[in-house]
Amino acid sequence: MDIIRDESVKRKKRQKQIILFVVGMMLVGLITLGVSRLSPAAPTVEFGQVWPDTVKRGSMMRTCRGLGSLIPIPEDVRLIPAETDVRVERILLLPGTPVTPDSVIMELSNPQVSQEAINSDLDLKSAEAEFHNVKAKVNSDLLSLKAAAATVEADYENAKRDADNNRELVKIGVLSESALKASLAKEKELATRRSIEQERIAESTKAVETQLAVQQATIDQKHAMSGLKHRQLEALRVRAGITGVLQEEPVTVGQRLAQGTILAKVVQAEHLQAELKIPETQAKDIIPGLPAEIDTHNGIVKGLVSRVDPASVNGTVTVDVKLTEAPPKGSRPDLSVDGTITLEKLDNVLYMGRPAFGQDKQTVSMFKLDANQTYAMRVPVELGRSSVTNMEIVRGLKEGDTVILSDMSRYENEPRIKLNK
Repeated sequence: MDIIRDESVKRKKRQKQIILFVVGMMLVGLITLGVSRLSPAAPTVEFGQVWPDTVKRGSMMRTCRGLGSLIPIPEDVRLIPAETDVRVERILLLPGTPVTPDSVIMELSNPQVSQEAINSDLDLKSAEAEFHNVKAKVNSDLLSLKAAAATVEADYENAKRDADNNRELVKIGVLSESALKASLAKEKELATRRSIEQERIAESTKAVETQLAVQQATIDQKHAMSGLKHRQLEALRVRAGITGVLQEEPVTVGQRLAQGTILAKVVQAEHLQAELKIPETQAKDIIPGLPAEIDTHNGIVKGLVSRVDPASVNGTVTVDVKLTEAPPKGSRPDLSVDGTITLEKLDNVLYMGRPAFGQDKQTVSMFKLDANQTYAMRVPVELGRSSVTNMEIVRGLKEGDTVILSDMSRYENEPRIKLNK
């Protein structure tokens, strides 16, 4: 049988449902609002994948580093060029061989040089013979002039005596005045001729010296040419010229070479310096005289910066370091080395390890770890001067803070990260 329900019961039930629905909707709205205001979950990073470092205060050495090699000091290197067009006949020594100044490295050939050396000797002998011929002729001519002058000198002396005697005879009235005048005229004539002959001898002597000087200049020219040809002939036997080590020999037997081609390179292996390639961003503070350390991978050698190249090539600056200590045994030209140059010492500064990003005097954002090293928050850090391994901190961190130095660019939009140990 059907039971008739009261309408009031139905209304109450409906009101209760409406109230529950409204409350439910309000709760959903509140929950949605709360969730929307919650911070997104921090990404998790394995602690072993990051590079943390602690901020310290104290002295920091500013250094810069570069790769390079040992090279001979320029004044201790001898490049041997071909003095003429030649052909390589024999190679007697190979690179790496110790040499002395007289060590013959190779033998060359050039028939024309040999013939020119012979011709130059013949030309020199011909010039010397011509010199002696001219000298004999001019000396003979000069002797003839001197003989004629001697005759005139004798005639003058006779005429002078006759004139002196005639003066005495005129005084005692034995000789007439006309005879005296004739003897005086004769004396004057011979005196003039004597003076002319003396002048001719003087001029002829100068002419002899000039002619002989011309011939001597010809001899000197022929002698110099002969010396040059013989040096070229001797250069066909290539000698080291200095004591050292034969480093390069870029030729082969049978090869024809033009004049000026480098035949060999000899260096003094004990006189070496380091040539470093320093990144141009680090080279701006390098000046000659700064101390440096050169790692030859067989020992560390101290040195001083001797030259800084004014130009930058491929992003690096060439810096020469003069070694102040003897290099370790086994050091040789072109040996690869690492060099560290000390720029300055900073006292009582805040510093940390050099981060994977950031340059001198920039403001960057870094992750700073909390006390439990569970989370890392992003903070702005103003950087100061840098070194190879350290970076000065101007502001943004304090002593004892731990920061992440490794590259965290993949989290550049994250304010914090969680470290999973």
